[in-house]
Amino acid sequence: MSRYDQPARRPAVVTGASSGIGAATALVLAAAGHPVALGARRTTLCEDLADRIRADGGEASVHDLDLTDADSVTGFAKAVTADLGDIEVVVSNAGAVAPGTTHEVDTDRFARELDLTIVGAHRLVRALVPGMVERRRGDLVFVSSDVAVRPRPFMSSYAAGKWGLEGMAQAMQMELEGTGVRASIVRPGPTWSGMGTDWADDEAAFVIDQWVRFGLARHGHFLKPAAVAEAIATVVGAPRGVHLNLIEVSPEAPLEDHP
Repeated sequence: MSRYDQPARRPAVVTGASSGIGAATALVLAAAGHPVALGARRTTLCEDLADRIRADGGEASVHDLDLTDADSVTGFAKAVTADLGDIEVVVSNAGAVAPGTTHEVDTDRFARELDLTIVGAHRLVRALVPGMVERRRGDLVFVSSDVAVRPRPFMSSYAAGKWGLEGMAQAMQMELEGTGVRASIVRPGPTWSGMGTDWADDEAAFVIDQWVRFGLARHGHFLKPAAVAEAIATVVGAPRGVHLNLIEVSPEAPLEDHP
């Protein structure tokens, strides 16, 4: 195999795989022929997803994963490698968002959200990327958000986390240059997913009203998770010698009436 060839078998890890973008990504990658390792705390939902993948002829592995726990991440990495073989693709997708005014949010809650988004992603990197570097190939995809470049009010820990995640990812792009490992960012705009569904209706309405107030919601359309998953698959499927550093995915505005 040439140094620029991809192996025929490319096992993929997807975190936050129990719903939303993570679940959609697992389905899209499995359909593209990747054995898929599903990581999340809600393993029952992941098992249901794995059953769908297997029913369609794919290969899936499920293990509990808590990215805020170093032992959980290490154990997950060992388990999925034992199940599927060397991991060729890592999709770092897990995250959490809750509404709140920055100076009123409990500091411990703020820190937990940053720990999941940034430090949790680093735990995953530490567990799986050294093997990729040793094998001189692999894809690492960080799922960010447009809040990394257009922060939204009343969700500042999420914005801070995604800013930090992109900073780490961009530093890694330079550090990994020439290793054969590609670190990429997929940056979705507003997306229908499980995130935010646990907000109180009045809180959600208030936050969205503030998006409009500050010009951060130009229209009411949201992406479907599958659209983001397809972008991730495009990044991962790029031929060797090509690096898709950043893809920003935004919902298209509704068609305007003809004048």
